[in-house]
Formats: sequence, C-alpha cells, structure tokens
Amino acid sequence: MSPEASSAPRSLAEALRARDDASLAALLRDRPDLIVPVPTDLTQLATRAGTRASVLRALEHLDRFALQTAQALAIAPDPATYDTLHELLAGDDGDPAVSEALPGAVAALRRQALIWGDDDRLHLVRTARELLAPSPQHPSPTGLGPTVREATSGMSPGRVQQIVNTAGLPSTHDPVSAVAALTGLFADRKRMNALLGGAPEAAREVLTRLMWGPPYGQVTADPATHLRWLLDRGLLLPTAPGTVVLPREVALHLRGGRAHRVPEPAPPAVEPAVAHGPQIVDATGAGQAYTALATIEDLLKHWDQGGPAVLRAGGLSVRDLKRTAVALDAPEPLAAFWIELAYAAGLIASDGAADERYAPTPAYDTWLERPVAERWGRLAAAWLAATRTAGLVGGRDIKDRALSTLGPGLDRSAAPEVRHRVLTLLAELPVGVAPAPEAVLTRLTWERPLRTPQRDGTEDLRIRLARWALSEAELLGVTGRGALSSHGRALLGAASERKDAPADAAPAGRPLSSAGQSTATAVGLLAPLLPEPLDHVLLQADLTAVAPGPLLRPLAETLGVLADVESKGGATVYRFTPASVRRALDAGQTAADLHAFLARHSRTPVPQPLAYLIDDVARRHGHLRVGVASAYVRCDDDAVLNEIIADKRAAALRLRRLAPTVLAAPCDPATLLEGLRALGYAPAAESAQGDVLITRSDAHRTPPRTAPEPVPEGPPPADTILLTAAVRAIRAGDLAATTPLKAPGPGPTGGDLPRTSPADTLATMQAAVMTGEAVWIGYVNADGAASQRVVAPIRVEGGFVTAYDHTADEVRTYPLHRITGVAELADD
Repeated sequence: MSPEASSAPRSLAEALRARDDASLAALLRDRPDLIVPVPTDLTQLATRAGTRASVLRALEHLDRFALQTAQALAIAPDPATYDTLHELLAGDDGDPAVSEALPGAVAALRRQALIWGDDDRLHLVRTARELLAPSPQHPSPTGLGPTVREATSGMSPGRVQQIVNTAGLPSTHDPVSAVAALTGLFADRKRMNALLGGAPEAAREVLTRLMWGPPYGQVTADPATHLRWLLDRGLLLPTAPGTVVLPREVALHLRGGRAHRVPEPAPPAVEPAVAHGPQIVDATGAGQAYTALATIEDLLKHWDQGGPAVLRAGGLSVRDLKRTAVALDAPEPLAAFWIELAYAAGLIASDGAADERYAPTPAYDTWLERPVAERWGRLAAAWLAATRTAGLVGGRDIKDRALSTLGPGLDRSAAPEVRHRVLTLLAELPVGVAPAPEAVLTRLTWERPLRTPQRDGTEDLRIRLARWALSEAELLGVTGRGALSSHGRALLGAASERKDAPADAAPAGRPLSSAGQSTATAVGLLAPLLPEPLDHVLLQADLTAVAPGPLLRPLAETLGVLADVESKGGATVYRFTPASVRRALDAGQTAADLHAFLARHSRTPVPQPLAYLIDDVARRHGHLRVGVASAYVRCDDDAVLNEIIADKRAAALRLRRLAPTVLAAPCDPATLLEGLRALGYAPAAESAQGDVLITRSDAHRTPPRTAPEPVPEGPPPADTILLTAAVRAIRAGDLAATTPLKAPGPGPTGGDLPRTSPADTLATMQAAVMTGEAVWIGYVNADGAASQRVVAPIRVEGGFVTAYDHTADEVRTYPLHRITGVAELADD
C-alpha cells in the first residue's frame, strides 16, 4: 500500500481529526445541533453528525446544486472519485457551468461533514446515502432506479446466465461474475451503442419514456415482442410480478452520463421587473409607514378600555377578530397581522385578570411619547425578528385545531431568516428597482429545495413565508412599490456586505448584525420623509372638521374625544354629534373649554350649528345625576323626572320615585346611564359625595409585560467564545481517547476504563507527581457517569488528587476512591 493511501482517512472521525480548529468551529457553527451537548471527542462528534435527524437538517440547508451533487454521489460507487462525480453532473459532453461550480459544492458538502475523504476517494455519509439513494419506497429526484446488481439480487443464476448470453456476452462460472460482466457492458458506451443499434423502434421508445424516470413500468404475463427483446437482454429487469425497472447503468447511458435532467449549478437571477425613481420609492414607503402607525394606534385606542376576552385555549375568538377588522376597516387577515405586530412589539398583552382580556401595555404609553419615526422603528424591528406568523391564522395545526390570532401554534422558526433573506435579495438590486415576486420565490426555492411536503398539498412553508414577507414589508413601508426603500436598506443592516454573504448567511434565530444601530439609521432616514404634524383643522358648516394631514398628538387626542372619525385618507374627516360632544363633557371638559379649543385650532370660523350643538348638549349635560342605590337619578327639575317615569321606553329600567327630585332603580349605575342616554337624555354620573365623575379613555392597562421572545429553529447558534471552548474540549477529549497507553501491569483490568487496585492507583499517582508525567485515569462522578481523562498530577494528599486535566483544560481535584484505575501513556 502506498504512503498516500495509508494516510487517507478511513472514517469520518479520522477526517474530522485531520481538520484544524477553524474548520471544526465552522462545522459546529453551520450545524449547531452537533454542539448540544458538547461531544466528548471527535468520534462522538462524527457519530452525532451521521444521525438521521442531524443529516436531514443539514440536507435541508443545502442549495439546489449542492443537493444535486449529494444526490449524484448517492448513486455513484462508494467511494467515488471527483472525476466520476463530475461526469455524473456534467455528462459525456461536459458543462462549463458545472465544472466551475462543482468545486464549491464539494467544499460545501465537506465543510458540513456530509462527505469526507480526498478527491480520489469521496465518501458520502452513510445516512445521507440512505436518504438520497433511489428505492421503490423513496424515489430519487434523479429519476434513476437500482443498479444491475441490486435489481438481479433475487434472480436465479440460470436466468442471469440467459440474459448474459442473449446480450452477446460469454457465459461465466458464477452469477457474481455474470452480473459484473453485464454491468460492464451497460457502462461501456461503444458496446451499448452497438447493442441498442439492433433494438426495435418500439423498444427504443420504451427506454426513452423510462429514461428520466420514474424507471418502473408494468408488463403482462405475455409481454409484447419489443418488451421481450428488452427483458431478454437485461435492459429491463423484473422486480416483482408484472413490474420491471430500467437499470441505473442503462439509464445513465441513455442520458449521456447525466444524473440529473437539468443541472442547476448557478442560482437563478432575481431579474428586475419595474424601475422607479428612488424618491418615489422612499415617499411611498414613508406613506405606508405612517399608515401602519395610524392603524396600530387605531387598534390600541379601540382596545384602550379593555379589549376582547382571551379564549380558554388562548388567543382571540373569530367573532372578536371580525369586530376588530370592522373597526380598522380592514380584511380579517390584515387585521390579524396588525394585532400580531402590536403583540410582537410588546404594545398589547393579556391583563392576567380573572376575566382575562387583551389590553394595551404600559409600554404603549411610552411608545406614544416617542417621535413618529422611532415608533415605526420599534414596529419594524419587532417584525423582522418575530417568529409568530399572522398568515397562519385561520389554518389548522397538526392536531387539526384552528389557529387563532394571538393564540398558540403561530410560531415558525424560519420566519426571521426568510424575511431577512427576502430583503437581502431586494437589496441586491439597483436602488428603486422592484423584482417580480415569482422571481424572488424561484431564487428561494433554489437556495432551499429540500423541504418537508405539506400535508394539505399547499405550498412549501418557506415559500408562503416569503410571500407574506413581501406583502408585510410593503404594508410597513420597508418597501415602496415593491422596491426596497432607503430606510428599508438601513433596517436590513447588511446591505453593504450582501455581495459577500452566502445564501445561508442568516440562519434562523440569529439576531441581525448591529440591529440597534441599523434601526437607528433607518429611523434617521425615515424621519425627514414623514409629514410634519399639523396644529389646526378646518371646521365646516355640516358639523364636520377636516384634518388636512396628521395632527399633533394632543390635538388628535382631544378631537378624537370630541368628534367621531368619519373617513380617513390623505385627509381625515371628523363628525360632531350629540353623543361625541357629551363624551367630551363626560371627560371633564366644559362648553367654554370646547369653544376655546375649536377657536384656537380651526383655520376657519367656528360654524354656528356647531356652537349651538355644543351649547345645547352642555345645557342638558349633568341636569340628571346618577348614583348608587343600586342606582338613583336625581334632578332639581321634577318635571323632567315625571317625563321619564311617564315614558314607556323607561319601563325596563324599573324606576320608582323616592322623592320629588329622586328616582331609584335596581340596576347598576352604568346600565342606568346607558338606558337614559338611549332615551335621549344626557345624564352624568356622580360620586358618593355628589361630585360629577369624569371618565377617562385610558383607564385600562395591563401590568408591565415583555414582548414575546422569538422561538429559534433548533439550538441557538453558538458564539465565538462557545465555539472556541467546545473545540478545545473536543480536542482534549479526543486526546484522552486516542493517546497510546503502555501495556497494563499486573492487577485487575477490563472494560473501557483502566482498572487498578487502590494501592497501585496511589503509587502511580505519587510517582507521576514526582516525574511530572501525564497519566490516563478512569473516573466515575457523583452521578455515576464514567469518563476517561488525561491528567498531570500536581499533588496527592488527604485522599484527593489535584491535577491539571488535559480533557477539561483546567486544574481539578479528584477523590481517589472515584478513580477506577490509572495507566501510563506510551512514550511516543
């Protein structure tokens, strides 16, 4: 055996052992499931890297060409050479694009520990071969069937000899050599061309139909002449009664040596679809951003005094979602998105009361005090990092339970990575250029082709996440007219490094680089694009007020109490009604306050009908007083009370007179207030002291709540410090497991751990202290877990050994009674 062959790795563990620390750290970073818990040595790391769950997770993160390369290796001999792999992907005629991309694909597979060995002996990890190799139960995307050896494994030796003879080959002494001869014939291009040259036309048509898969077909007990011709020469081989298969070697010959019909070595380009001016994109995005903020504020105002009840299973009921959608004047899926966005930003939560309801959090009041652009920055950052996916609302989970807004089961760990990747693809286009959405989806499909099929036949989850990301980015103003805005590029935080980042540069769960700085930059770019808040409105004679733009917050809040919003758009129209004026009076305003407020903030004179409306409602407001009897009504004008008692509509209130100016009712004060208002009166609530109660619109808040944490996909990625420590621990453990030992001396031995008597253990330790040499020990901790370690003893006293542990890379103390035995290391 040559020195080169003897130095080649014989297993994945040996291949990993030959890697440097940086390469091992890259493997643990790309496959974070391998580090939980930290493997004890490289053999355990290799074993864990070959488990089915870990390999499947790694395969799902390959791009299409890397996956095609792995699929080609799965149908190649094991081991395969680089040239054989190249022929399977490029074919007999060659393909320059494949030749250029193949080294990178092989390097990616080797980096992920899915293949190992040098280029002259490439091994695909056994579990990956089992997952990707063709089988009747799991057809390969290559469309290839079994080899001649696999297809003839259950065939009688006599039948194999008949096929060999009919194909024009000499008889052999055993079926193994016969199968080898037939395989050699099918792999020989010249001899196969000569054999197929004599095939009937119908037989060649059958081979053409089966060539690209599926390779299985049906035949009758008495096949036609052209099928018999194929069966006699082994070009079709029986696999079961009535079923035949096209052998892999025959299919490869017909394909010109290609494993895939269409190799895809290069990612599909995200072609531009429409180009806009950068100013138009930014202005559109800013308008959408302001609309998003207004919608969130409307939602939280709608829930300001306590929102919908929390379902027993968690989440919002379908009826409450419909009511919220009506209040926001939006479709239900869009309302679900705004609710989930406010929840992700920590602005709404459940109040935790006995009658649990959703309500704004104290963070909402803090959020309202911030500048407009900063409020948008918080929403956009929460959207980028959130794993909760509003697009799933209305669907069913794996247990066929309905998925509700704010309910469980909406987390999808891949959502942040997909959003980040979609925005990165948009950032790779020139400024102001928008791609076709299907081009983005096609690119994402190339980057992650191997995904679990959906049970209900719907699109792959990653593609649906990408569709939702595109639409949600437009709603939030991250994009404008389909193109990434300038503040969207800043929010992405990776626009300057996008050309150097691989397709999988942002695994799910990893926080965006410099997220806080990126958000601050985005806020700074958006702020000048947002309209300046106005301090005035235009009052009209039809009891409406027009706000020609966004209003200052104090003005908007007061006007929102005094009037009802009638329509929104570029300008907001407010309508004054008796009920809205009474609402302002209930909040503690007086008629004089309202007249002064309108005169101060209107660019037009206060219309006479509006002044009359305010004075008329104020004149009647508080004329009736409602308190606790269960409830009572008092009024200085007994004629008004007589009128109420005489009204048949008041019968449901069951009022009775206690005094000429006092009526009592068995219902609570709130019900009595609403009942009298429904009759057209304007009563005011009063306290036990007789003072008018002033109601506030911001009366209900939840206790302090934190925003929901994103749910990572699998173990969180390790940072540099953890990776360095893990590699050091694995190296040390591997040293302990592979260090040569001297032949054991007399004494009890056995098992994987060294076994020596207590006296021999103590003597060897004391000798090692004097010589300073390292020794190999077996150790059982307090939990009963056994391990082997390489230690350099420093001190032995009091029944304890203090030593430098090479495995843990630190000084530790071990009780002598827990050391199973000790052995000296070999001199080399």
